[in-house]
Amino acid sequence: MRSFEVGVVGAGYVGLVTGACLAHVGHRVLCVDKDPERIRALESGRMPIYEPHLETLLGDDAGLISFGAEVEPAVGSCDVIFIAVDTPMGESGSASLSS
Repeated sequence: MRSFEVGVVGAGYVGLVTGACLAHVGHRVLCVDKDPERIRALESGRMPIYEPHLETLLGDDAGLISFGAEVEPAVGSCDVIFIAVDTPMGESGSASLSS
C-alpha cells in the first residue's frame, strides 16, 4: 500500500478520529486546529474529546501523527487534505461555511 502525507483541518470529533485512523493504517498525518489549547492537549497526550479507544490508537501511532495550529504547512506538504470543521446552520437554514 502506498503511504500518503495527509492533512486534516479540524481536530474535533470528525477530524481527530479520521486522522487517528489514517495514521493507524500507515499514513503520515498532520492534524491542524485553530484552538491552541486543543493542540497543546493533543501534543501532551490529553484527549479533548471522548471516543472509545482513541487515546490508545493515538498512542500506538504517535510517530505517524502530529498536531499544529497552522494550515499552511499542511497545504504545502500534504498529498491529501481533509477539511473537518464546523458547518453549523446559518440563519437562512443553509450551512454556514464561515469556519
